[in-house]
Amino acid sequence: MSVLVPDSFRAAYAEALHRWPEPVDRHDLPTPYGVTRVNTWGPAAAPPLVLLPGGGATSTVWGACAAAGLARRHRVHGVDLMGDPGFSVPRPGCPVRSVDDLVGWLDAVLDGIGTAGSGTGPVVLGGHSYGAWTAAHYAARRPERVTGLVLLDPTRVFVGLRPGYVLRALPMLVRPTPERIRSFLTWESRGAALDMAWLRLQEESAGFPSVRPVNGPLPDPTRLRELRVRVLLAEHARCHDSGRVARAVAEVLPQARTEIVPAVSHHAFPLAAADEIVRWLNADTG
Repeated sequence: MSVLVPDSFRAAYAEALHRWPEPVDRHDLPTPYGVTRVNTWGPAAAPPLVLLPGGGATSTVWGACAAAGLARRHRVHGVDLMGDPGFSVPRPGCPVRSVDDLVGWLDAVLDGIGTAGSGTGPVVLGGHSYGAWTAAHYAARRPERVTGLVLLDPTRVFVGLRPGYVLRALPMLVRPTPERIRSFLTWESRGAALDMAWLRLQEESAGFPSVRPVNGPLPDPTRLRELRVRVLLAEHARCHDSGRVARAVAEVLPQARTEIVPAVSHHAFPLAAADEIVRWLNADTG
């Protein structure tokens, strides 16, 4: 199998990955839906932490967290989402189209991570944005495979998206161009300085052959009540009201720990809030 990845995207991906602390181990894991790229770092004997990026962000978005010391207590596995920009290669004729497919795909990814050396036991599973939605659905269906769930500014897990955000994003989603992507991210981040390597990779994703992401209902939060759940929110997110999300978490998951990080927006959250994410994760998971 192969995927037609533009050279400019490859260069931007390599630049973003180059910022990670060495060594980074690259794994291409077979699944029923295609080969999944996983970038791994941290002590081989440490407990596994599996991180799913937001839509279009690729696993390289965790580089700032890696540089901030995320692997002090974990063997961290950053996953390129299947069908998204990145180096996960979909299997022809077997697309990921439903939540059931996502669960089956992640089953195989976790099996592959275990075979690659992180053991076959349960993992701490985390995600940002759409990756958090995916992680929450998986944990609700497979709680025996998850020791902890870490949701970083999750979208459509506890509340829906703001209509104004969806309308603003629509032109970029319908016909992505570098200019539309930059304009949207500048608006969403409220003009804050953005990491240039990350921004370049986001812009290059406009030419990437991707498929429509899985859409579906909010996960059932009652199925997460037996898990240790941690929710970290971006105060200036435009996709939802962080205070409303925090209240919804408290209502449906009273055992969860929730914190709002001040003065950061949604899309660049893993970069802009890297120090807070690492402090929080290393202090509270394992």
